[in-house]
Amino acid sequence: QVQLVESGGGLVQAGGSLRLSCAASGSIFSGNTMNWYRQAPGKQRELVAAVTSGDSTYYADSVKGRFTISRDNAKSTVYLLMNSLRPEDTAVYYCNVMYVWGQGTQVTVSS
Repeated sequence: QVQLVESGGGLVQAGGSLRLSCAASGSIFSGNTMNWYRQAPGKQRELVAAVTSGDSTYYADSVKGRFTISRDNAKSTVYLLMNSLRPEDTAVYYCNVMYVWGQGTQVTVSS
């Protein structure tokens, strides 16, 4: 059974940093693109960042230069390092690979 388990969310002041982790069980991690999405209250879920199996990356314009996605294939884990956080980054952050979603982790940035 494939599962994604996120951790690392929390409350931080504007300008602060957080690092999210997503650990995958099962064989789905290997060879697949890993994604981080977020959903703020009243808004649609949006793709924040992605990393391919070859370590190519994608970032939404709103987080470029502030967020860094990376993966550790040996640990089947993907990370999202978030720097210079802003109140508008407040959302539930979800890890995703193919059809599998994590449970989400709340990130709250206070002004």
